[in-house]
Amino acid sequence: MRTGTPARVGQYTALLAYLVFLALPFIWLLSTAFKPPRELGSLHPTWLPKDPTLANFRQAFAEQPLLRAALNSLLVALAAAVLAVLIATPAAYVLARQRTRLARAVTGWVVVSQAFPFVLLIIPLFLVLKNLRLIDSVPGLVLVYMVWALPFALWMLAGYVRAVPRELEEAAAVDGAGRVRTLVSVTAPLLAPGIVATGLFAFVTAWNEFFFALVLLKTPEKQTLPVVLTHFIGAEGVADLGPLAAAACLATLPSLVVFALIQRRITGSLLAGAVKS
Repeated sequence: MRTGTPARVGQYTALLAYLVFLALPFIWLLSTAFKPPRELGSLHPTWLPKDPTLANFRQAFAEQPLLRAALNSLLVALAAAVLAVLIATPAAYVLARQRTRLARAVTGWVVVSQAFPFVLLIIPLFLVLKNLRLIDSVPGLVLVYMVWALPFALWMLAGYVRAVPRELEEAAAVDGAGRVRTLVSVTAPLLAPGIVATGLFAFVTAWNEFFFALVLLKTPEKQTLPVVLTHFIGAEGVADLGPLAAAACLATLPSLVVFALIQRRITGSLLAGAVKS
């Protein structure tokens, strides 16, 4: 016990340092959002604002349509996450249960596709969406985000499917259940942690994505929140730090709230699955 104590203290210290490292950018962003202009231009910045103010938030909402942009981002992110999960779940089941060359080839392609840069894909995507008449449309952006999230969703859910004992599916087959019923009634409930985690990944990815939204959406009323945030930066690259920080805080909150709401469910489902298995 005594020999393990220094190692455990070192582990906790490293974990605490890592958490502080992750939290520092958000703390600085939050502090900047509440600082008045004279503190933002000070040569000796402080971690906490000396004279906190909400003027930056009022100015941010007055200058840009943040609520409309946030609603656009929420609609696009939710739709992309739901569609990605609905398509990836049965596809991952097939990839995990069918040990064929085709399944292995598809799995390899899924992994390789994640290495493609955005710039390489934007021209083909633009041409495809143009032919489908989905340029400058919310459904077109949802389609792009869904396709972009599918490879990782397939890879992630396939791992969860492989962790489900085959004996449960064989027992359901003995009782007369078909493939679809087995997937819906037996396998899918056990995949709840993976489905929730995959949906969260797809949602956060779509919520934070900037490049595709910038290229594919031209109408101001349809633009998402990351694109609207760039409007706080002037033509010469000079940013209005106070309102920009305030708007960035508002853009960061939904991801944190979604994760906070479902993290217990993810942990509880994982522990329940471990006990059942």
